[in-house]
Amino acid sequence: MAKDEVKVLGDERVFKISSKIKKYALLDVGFVKSNRGRFQLERPLNGETPYGASYKLKVTIGEDLDTLKMAVTDPSGLKAVNIFKDEKNVSVVEQFNFQIENLVERDILVVAPA
Repeated sequence: MAKDEVKVLGDERVFKISSKIKKYALLDVGFVKSNRGRFQLERPLNGETPYGASYKLKVTIGEDLDTLKMAVTDPSGLKAVNIFKDEKNVSVVEQFNFQIENLVERDILVVAPA
């Protein structure tokens, strides 16, 4: 897999950085520029309330907009988890898909053809 492509644990889709990506679009959707110049986004994933997040969506895009890292993690943000394997995570998967759709609509990500 190329450095601009990523697959989230348990998801069949492959996500890729859009060729139309713009730095201002990253900032508009909530990405924060780190000290090293990377753009990072962390979103809580909880179908019930965003204040008691049971999972986090973490997306990192390199300074030159050519490197993509993405994972769904536990609340600490340290361990990748598979939200797709458990039936009771339906609302969490729905929220994950909503966040991904937002990034696709803003020309930040595209779903790569299989």
